[in-house]
Amino acid sequence: MLKSSVAKSLLSRGTIPLVGQRSASAVAQADIFKPLKYGGKYTVTLIPGDGIGAEVSNSVKEIFKADNVPIEWEQVDVTGVGSSEEAFHESVLSLKRNKIGLKGILFTPVERGGHSSFNVALRQELDIYASLVLIKNVPGVPTRHDGIDMCLIRENTEGEYSGLEHQSVPGVVESLKIVSKYKSERISRFAFEFALKNNRKKVTVVHKANIMKLADGLFRRTVQEMGAEYPTITTNDMIVDNASMQAVVHPQQFDVLVLPNLYGSILSNIGAALVGGPGLIPGCNIGREVAVFEPGCRHVGLDIKGRNQANPTALLLSATMLLRHLGLDTHADRISKSIYAVLAEGKVRTPDLKGTSTTSEFTKAVLDHMDAY
Repeated sequence: MLKSSVAKSLLSRGTIPLVGQRSASAVAQADIFKPLKYGGKYTVTLIPGDGIGAEVSNSVKEIFKADNVPIEWEQVDVTGVGSSEEAFHESVLSLKRNKIGLKGILFTPVERGGHSSFNVALRQELDIYASLVLIKNVPGVPTRHDGIDMCLIRENTEGEYSGLEHQSVPGVVESLKIVSKYKSERISRFAFEFALKNNRKKVTVVHKANIMKLADGLFRRTVQEMGAEYPTITTNDMIVDNASMQAVVHPQQFDVLVLPNLYGSILSNIGAALVGGPGLIPGCNIGREVAVFEPGCRHVGLDIKGRNQANPTALLLSATMLLRHLGLDTHADRISKSIYAVLAEGKVRTPDLKGTSTTSEFTKAVLDHMDAY
């Protein structure tokens, strides 16, 4: 039995897209690893991340404090800039202990000889195998396309992100892409169970099986085989380059997409651009024993670090998904409704949404609206 718990309807289809309406697990039979309360409060690991991480994390902490959310933060300051091995191991131990975390994005160096991605390493270390990214139009944020409502589910622990590279001879590098039947089945089951319990009608597997006939062929075939167990859900497949084009031209056709790691990263960034940018996209990563909630689209924001210009929406909405995971629906409703009310009004907008408001001003506007709920 898979030991993960996911809130039902993480993004509703209503006029105001409330993130994360609570119900039974989307994967497991019971909340086996639900975090425990101590003294009436949950202890949650907080990893602010690099760049704008500290600023948007402070926004979450301020709003949670104002709403008397029963959470104690256990903060671990991991960074991808320079050496942070000790803090990384501390974060792993903290998540193993608390079973739940809120995390910003960690910087990953590109240069040769740099450490491997801490984001990837954390998921592999804790077997946080399923990434869920929610892409939906936000009322008040004008975009080229309307009616976008799709969920991207990607396998987190293998594929192109296996991290296995070597130079066989000088000037020739081999990078191994690992695809296994077991992990393909696991992510497929997650996707179909999520679709079933959230009244989703179609699951699309995105692949490159026309070229990688064995690796992506196995992934595609496994999803299709799993789909046969869910006759009420339509299963189709699409080659990744066509899926990228279709996402830009006609994104409304997509419902739930299940993808290997790299394709999921690419499509989530395309999706973010379609609905207003990475500052609006919530997400979570679910494992057998640990759940980590973090923005669904990678945006470190090193260029605006410390300028009080960051949009905290993505991390705030990810935090409301965390609240629903804990069964704290009342707090999640009040906070998410307030966030969407501020965005719908359009009076307080951070620079990424073509506004001039600061992170602090956006946070204050959310706090002011919370009294109405």
